[in-house]
Amino acid sequence: MAGIAGESMEIYQLRTFVTVAQQGHLTQAAELLHLSQPAVTAQIKALEEEVGMQLFERSAGGVSLTRAGQELLPQAQGVLAAARDIINHAKQLKGQLSGQARIGVTLMPDILKLGPWVAALADAHPLLEVKLTHGVSVDVLNLVRKKELDAGFYLGKNPYMNVSTVPLRMLNFRVALPPAWAGQAAEGRLKELGKLPWVGISQFSSLSKITAELWRELNISPKKVAESDHLSVILELVAAGVGAALVREEDALACEAAGRVRLVPDLRKSAELQFVYPADRTGDPVLETLLRELLAVWELPCPQT
Repeated sequence: MAGIAGESMEIYQLRTFVTVAQQGHLTQAAELLHLSQPAVTAQIKALEEEVGMQLFERSAGGVSLTRAGQELLPQAQGVLAAARDIINHAKQLKGQLSGQARIGVTLMPDILKLGPWVAALADAHPLLEVKLTHGVSVDVLNLVRKKELDAGFYLGKNPYMNVSTVPLRMLNFRVALPPAWAGQAAEGRLKELGKLPWVGISQFSSLSKITAELWRELNISPKKVAESDHLSVILELVAAGVGAALVREEDALACEAAGRVRLVPDLRKSAELQFVYPADRTGDPVLETLLRELLAVWELPCPQT
């Protein structure tokens, strides 16, 4: 035990201090600590030198705390309790999932239920780091295909065999117009939509492909006067009178109820929102955890294997 007197206070010294105080006898404390009596005496001496005060009164019958020792005992017990808590928590963490999960995010967080999902992951798997990367759908799909992302959200049809998908829900889209234009797209006059300016979205977005499909179905080729990758920005531009646009139905209905836009009657497009991941990652512990917590949040059944 040479050299202890020159060291800073250590947990083992506090443990010895508390044990001796509880037992009132160096020999009994040494037995509980599985140390020799000289080792216990050396630790107490080192601690007393560290704090600069005598902690015990020695007598023929044993030892008792000094006033200073009585004052320090509760704090020493608190430190030991905190140390036990750390060890117990570490034991709980042992064997838990760890590492990083890189997730590609598209659309709005509320649509994807990101908050509840990431919260569930953090609660059940505190060692798992979830890294969210925002991008348009096509970019997310390509990064998943190239395994630069572990998984992601994608809107539309997945053309890749090496990317697996989990369907989450169908999203409906409506054509929104500035209120003043509503009469130009009444029932039976859908061709008029081709004469109106449109707010477009990036070609790398799935919504761009869905919009193009709608134009082909209506046999129109409108002029794009503005472009944005953000759905709420597109809706704001429509409300401001910039042009027509295909927007998410829930957002469009709320905006129409506020009198800010008008929706073309009986005209909808749908697309499937999916969770995508590399096909050869099936069975990977991190991916399986992501899927399990995601399906629980979405209240969807786990796929049969």
